[in-house]
Amino acid sequence: MAKWGQGDPRWIVEEREDGTNVNNWHWTERDATVWSKGKLRELLVGIAMENEAGRCVISELKQVEGEASCNSRKGKLIFFYEWNIKLAWKGTVKESGAKHKGLIEIPSLSEENEVHDTEVNVSKKKGDGEILKDLMRTTGTAKVREALGEYLKALKTEFTTGMILPTKAVATQELTLQRKLSENTLQLVEQFSKSPAVLEAEKGGKFQMFAGNITGEYVELVTNRKIIMKWRCRSWPEGHYATVELNFVPAPGQTELKLDCKGVPVCQEENTKFCWQKQHFEEIKVFLQLTTQKA
Repeated sequence: MAKWGQGDPRWIVEEREDGTNVNNWHWTERDATVWSKGKLRELLVGIAMENEAGRCVISELKQVEGEASCNSRKGKLIFFYEWNIKLAWKGTVKESGAKHKGLIEIPSLSEENEVHDTEVNVSKKKGDGEILKDLMRTTGTAKVREALGEYLKALKTEFTTGMILPTKAVATQELTLQRKLSENTLQLVEQFSKSPAVLEAEKGGKFQMFAGNITGEYVELVTNRKIIMKWRCRSWPEGHYATVELNFVPAPGQTELKLDCKGVPVCQEENTKFCWQKQHFEEIKVFLQLTTQKA
């Protein structure tokens, strides 16, 4: 047995001040019970079905008993769930206008069975209305199973966000790729502007182009969708910035770029409009065409 502080480094689990599960090695568990109850209510209540005989709707989640959890170990997710669900439904017969109520019981929704095999029992209060019960047994059962499938899909995607963290190797690769993309973008901007540039492409990051004639700060960046920035020309009054929003709109075979620029000094409006149209948009279009031809 190795002494404390000695031994093969492959067996050493790195300690982190933030308690992060390094390389997803440790067993972690997240309780999904409360989240699941809310999700089941969201997906099941309100389901409606209709045919020529009548219309029914699931009106209430009367009972949901059980539990659900997700475990992570060595980068793998393991799910456990077991539910006993009782729903209320109500319907109206089209011909007579008679209204009827009933129950839907799902005695065992668990990982041991496929969702399409899950038992769904439909009952109705005494009296007429068997035609509505038949609607619930057929179309209703199919829609309930479909909703249960959506719950399981959300449990394995939406609920588990952040449980599997990037390993050191993956994180390093992503950081390297991000740096290369930033370097390539800076290089393209400097080629286009024919002058040194500064681009800190993150919220709060600064930018400087055209030898310092254009400066500003990024307010919001949404990849492939939107850029919002504080933007100014060197000739403007000290400390005065316009708000510039660029929206990238996908279109067949191309991307449309929409500009919204607010807060330009009144005496500079026409000059700024000309600058964006001639020195930015048209020049960017020519530059991209030349770059594409070289590629």
